[in-house]
Amino acid sequence: MRGRVPVRMRVLAALKGGPDWDSMTPDQVVEARAPQERLRRSALGAFITGKPHRGARAVTHTLELPGRTLNVRVHRPVHAEPGLPLIVAFHGGGFISGVPEQDDWLLSHLAAECPAVVASVDYRLAPEHPIPAAVEDARDAVPVLVARAGQWGADGTRLALLGSSAGATLAVLTAFETRDLRTQVLINPQLDWTDGVFAYPSFTDNADSPTATPANCRAVQRIALPAGFDARAISPMFHDDLAGSAPTLIQSAGLDPLEDQSPAYAARLRQAGVEVTLTRYPEATHGFLSMSGLIPAAAPARAEILDHLRSRLSERSDVRR
Repeated sequence: MRGRVPVRMRVLAALKGGPDWDSMTPDQVVEARAPQERLRRSALGAFITGKPHRGARAVTHTLELPGRTLNVRVHRPVHAEPGLPLIVAFHGGGFISGVPEQDDWLLSHLAAECPAVVASVDYRLAPEHPIPAAVEDARDAVPVLVARAGQWGADGTRLALLGSSAGATLAVLTAFETRDLRTQVLINPQLDWTDGVFAYPSFTDNADSPTATPANCRAVQRIALPAGFDARAISPMFHDDLAGSAPTLIQSAGLDPLEDQSPAYAARLRQAGVEVTLTRYPEATHGFLSMSGLIPAAAPARAEILDHLRSRLSERSDVRR
């Protein structure tokens, strides 16, 4: 391990244990979501994920997309003014789990303090909807959210994308096709979905981390990606041309098996002439911004995201033209 796991995280991991990911079947993945959701809604879950900001309110809306309907959780400041920036967020979970509510601590704070309208997309999950379903949902949802931004008091031309883990994959893949994007924020991102993910030194160094374990990563690839699917197609690390990408903030977690993907992608962006900020949080595990009650690094990481978004989104669109 490249560092010491925070004590609260160690205690919870010891008490909670985890599934046998190597033998996990697709049906068992689906069945596991209900107890995960009960835990999230419990008092312990609220402690783990952190309390939402009182200065923002969240309401779930529906998005009508071709052939399907998605939910989107929209955070708005309690005392909202018109013309706020729009931040579209994608939660983590390896494309097989996760809900927008797991990021309420972060997203409500961004909504209240930026201030901004923050919309978290509840995209489809595998195994019921294997990749590329989640990618299609993200790419189709963003232009609809931009078009509807005015309904929530937002200015769709002041747009940022944000994602954690697999959600960062969705943010980057969507950013490739999004015009007039101000910035993208990638939190402990997974940017390589090929078998090459297992060759990064951090994968071995942090193999004993309590989150995103090697077995979990193997299961995610097995369950989320269809047989014969070319994983390079959803791996930003292998995108041919990164020139023109929006200014990017990448936050890596020092105890994350996926950590080394962050500096590798940052190097590729810089080679393409893209402005990049890469910050390493050495005592953070994978998914740390969804576990603010366990990982002290979540607070400074959230503050950095807020400062970054304020600096990129403060200028109104009529000034830019």
